[in-house]
Amino acid sequence: MNDAVQATDLGGSSADFSMMGLFLQADIIVQAVMVLLLLASVGCWAIIFDKVRLLRTISRKADFFEDEFWSGRSLEGLYERMRGQPDHPMAMLFVAAMREWQRSVGQQSGRLASAIGIQERIAKVMRVTVNREMERLESYLNFLATVGSTAPFIGLFGTVWGIMNSFTAIAAANNTSLTVVAPGIAEALFATAIGLFAAIPSVIGYNKLVVDLGRAAQRMSAAIGEIGGRMVARPRHRGPRVLAEAAN
Repeated sequence: MNDAVQATDLGGSSADFSMMGLFLQADIIVQAVMVLLLLASVGCWAIIFDKVRLLRTISRKADFFEDEFWSGRSLEGLYERMRGQPDHPMAMLFVAAMREWQRSVGQQSGRLASAIGIQERIAKVMRVTVNREMERLESYLNFLATVGSTAPFIGLFGTVWGIMNSFTAIAAANNTSLTVVAPGIAEALFATAIGLFAAIPSVIGYNKLVVDLGRAAQRMSAAIGEIGGRMVARPRHRGPRVLAEAAN
């Protein structure tokens, strides 16, 4: 028994407390938990960086579009430049509105078009476009929310499992010295640390992205009225402002 205890003490005293050492010395279940949490953390960081970059690009292009839209230049020229490949939500709103305007006016050729009816159809098309774009921008946010809420508990599961193994080893060695207890406890707690490492950035990133996406949605919602109003007030086929007169 004394030889077994001494062997256990020697093994505990030579334990590697580096991150890699704690991982390699851990139980296979604890290792699986750590790998899962590390993969989740990498995925969360990839989503956060991609969404932040995408939202900044969209904001910059939206500023440029608004400058072009309110510059007083021909909307037909702006439409011709953007209709081939609109690469941001504001351009997609404008292209969808122009297409619906052309379709509505073409269907009512030969008589005064109903400005109110056309504006309603344009607004409906743009709302559908906004909803579709917001669904695209909000993709993978559920993953961030899921990791942020579950990662601490997954890490805690690894910790509990590791501590159970440590107590089993202590009972088998019949020795409660620190050299016996410390390695197993450290391995177990390392799983909780990785869980927090995955969860904290996920929660922060999710909250930031939700706020930024809410601002983008408000901007696009405001653009629906602005673009729709200018569509209805513009002249048809370079003639008099029949749509505005019909509205009056």
